[in-house]
Amino acid sequence: MNYANFPKVELHLHLDCSLSYEVVSQINPAISFAEYRESFVAPPKCTDLKDYLLRAIKGFELMQTKEQLRLVTLDMFEQLKRDHIIYAEIRFAPLLHIAKGLTPTEVVQTINDAAAEAIEQTGVMAGLILCTLRHHTEEQSMETVQLAAAFKNTVVVGFDIAGDEAGFPISNHIKAFEYAHANNIPCTAHAGEARGADSVWETIAHFHPSRIGHGVRSYEDKKLIAFLKEKNIHLEVCPTSNVQTNIFDTIKEHTADKIYQTGVSMSINTDARTISDTTLTREYDLLEQYFHWTWQHFLDCNLAAIEHSFCNNATKATVKEKLLAAYQNA
Repeated sequence: MNYANFPKVELHLHLDCSLSYEVVSQINPAISFAEYRESFVAPPKCTDLKDYLLRAIKGFELMQTKEQLRLVTLDMFEQLKRDHIIYAEIRFAPLLHIAKGLTPTEVVQTINDAAAEAIEQTGVMAGLILCTLRHHTEEQSMETVQLAAAFKNTVVVGFDIAGDEAGFPISNHIKAFEYAHANNIPCTAHAGEARGADSVWETIAHFHPSRIGHGVRSYEDKKLIAFLKEKNIHLEVCPTSNVQTNIFDTIKEHTADKIYQTGVSMSINTDARTISDTTLTREYDLLEQYFHWTWQHFLDCNLAAIEHSFCNNATKATVKEKLLAAYQNA
């Protein structure tokens, strides 16, 4: 089935990893298309997550002024509109965009304003999630979560921790998550990607997120799967990205279908549209091709995504209505 025109929800999407060639050439016309493909797009198989993340540097290097941030944000929404995303949560780390003198507050304000403008222009509903990074200090994590609190009731809807969980301990970030919960800021957290099920257990125990970014290695521990199901913790699954970062050798080995069959709440996402050279439509096509997924699987995942999203109840109801109308007429 052609899923290109079906409405979709995407919860796991990194802004600085999703710059189109159009916006890159607008910001720096000296970058050729061949150079863009070489530097911004990862090969189908990287050594590991660390290798994959090297491409993100190219993205955030071009996101250091207010105008650059605005252009990249508007471009993101145009990509989402083409992919028929009706609700998205877009994440970024404010502290990656201060190299040329912007303050973290100016970074968030600029992206927040551009997102509000783009929502108006495109009709794509969206929220922003602020990320701290695994290698950040306790002070940097606290600074990021305090920005999420300062921008409550704007387009900013949540807090996340991203980066390589295999290389850095969690101790620097416990206070930030405690602050988030004390201030009613919804949380997600990357885990179960570069490390196995133990990193998911550790992340849940110390950060208490309602969602896990990736979490695909949870399937290695049946007790963890039962716990995720019991606590209704949602997994933001990104198939192509997980094959690229060498978690799985090929898409056939991916645990997406097995996790779905357990009844754990999950959604399908792109992670990094440019680095993984993908769209959500392409991810759906892969799952249809390799696991024979049908419209019912995608409806289930989209409904789970909007249910676990960080948006308000009115937006949830609107999105749910659109999903049901489209998929049940499939």
